[in-house]
Amino acid sequence: MNPSTESRGAAKWALLSLAIGSFGIGMTEFVVMGLLPEIADELLPTLWASSPEDALSQAGWLISLYALGVVVGAPTIAGFVARFPRHRVMIGLALALTLFNALTVFLPTFELVGASRFLAGLPHGAYFGIGALVAADVMGPGNRAKGVAFILTGLTVANVVGVPVGTFLGQLWGWRAAFAVVALVFALATLCIIFFVPEHPGSPGRTMREELGVFRIPQVWFTLGIGAIGFGGFFAVYSYIAPLVTEVSGSPEWAVPIVLVLMGVGMTAGNLVGGHLADIDLRRTLLFGLAAMAVVFALLAVLAAWIVTLALLVLVVGFVSSVLSPTIQTRLMDVAGDNQSIAAAMNHSALNIGNSLGAFLGGVVIAAGWGFTAPSWTGAALAVAGLGIALLSYRSQARMPVGARAVEAV
Repeated sequence: MNPSTESRGAAKWALLSLAIGSFGIGMTEFVVMGLLPEIADELLPTLWASSPEDALSQAGWLISLYALGVVVGAPTIAGFVARFPRHRVMIGLALALTLFNALTVFLPTFELVGASRFLAGLPHGAYFGIGALVAADVMGPGNRAKGVAFILTGLTVANVVGVPVGTFLGQLWGWRAAFAVVALVFALATLCIIFFVPEHPGSPGRTMREELGVFRIPQVWFTLGIGAIGFGGFFAVYSYIAPLVTEVSGSPEWAVPIVLVLMGVGMTAGNLVGGHLADIDLRRTLLFGLAAMAVVFALLAVLAAWIVTLALLVLVVGFVSSVLSPTIQTRLMDVAGDNQSIAAAMNHSALNIGNSLGAFLGGVVIAAGWGFTAPSWTGAALAVAGLGIALLSYRSQARMPVGARAVEAV
């Protein structure tokens, strides 16, 4: 599918169909963060009664389990399906996301819900990775980051609409209601992909062994490190937004969805701006984005006691963090050579290592008694570490012989 073979209208419908699925992924990944108190109260009642902080920390494992599913599923599924037609693969992934999120609605115990979250994470990376390849193909050379940003827009819009609405419904009718909505969104995405995404060939001769060759490229490892560690700072902050609002600023529970809306607005704007900036100067966008993340997270830790400054900074957190999403994705596609399917999916594997790492470290510092602002300081430290990895990546690339570089330094 590309502009020469498909009408512009058909291409828009195809991308919109894929974006509905990314909207569902945004909901399923992030809505749990605003509902941690409700989940901990229902699934861990004894621990919640004795120590809400410990219960919240343990409930955060659900975030980590989902992220672990993404890490495992992204390279495994993407490598295996590289040879199959991409539109059929997307249908299968959307169906799997529908089923596994429906399980979360009905399973009764913390352990079983944790298992369903792991399963729901498995198709995540492959869905975004293969969807990004379709989007980049539609947009054409010179606009690849914009194509990637289009698919990611569903995820960021989910943070404006889906996550706050899901959080509100979860607070009103129980947290399981939010995941019922998620399952319905994926069912809709499945139908839209069936009807509107035309045939899109894969790489028929491609084998898993060939796809795994991506791991022999040093720059791929650098880029995955940027996503896993640098972007992990965002998840250290986002995972504990609810207690930051209610406990640190002293605001009522109903303020949490409002703050999440602001986060989503920032993420949507940052994603679109990031796609544009990355097509202009990917290197500068990446380095300045990581530095800005570190500064904003530190400011949030200092100024979170006031709801107005907290809300404004959350908006900025969403913006600067999402500028990096299409930037890191495009960088990884640049350095991956012929291993596009698995590389595109591995970006989400790396980001969800960051999700798991950030949520885990944020829970650790809270459980250690350092307070609910401690995850913001943790996020700042991770962003600085990611900036260091990015600088090493470009320095290493500059030292390589020109003919041996995976891509030109940008």
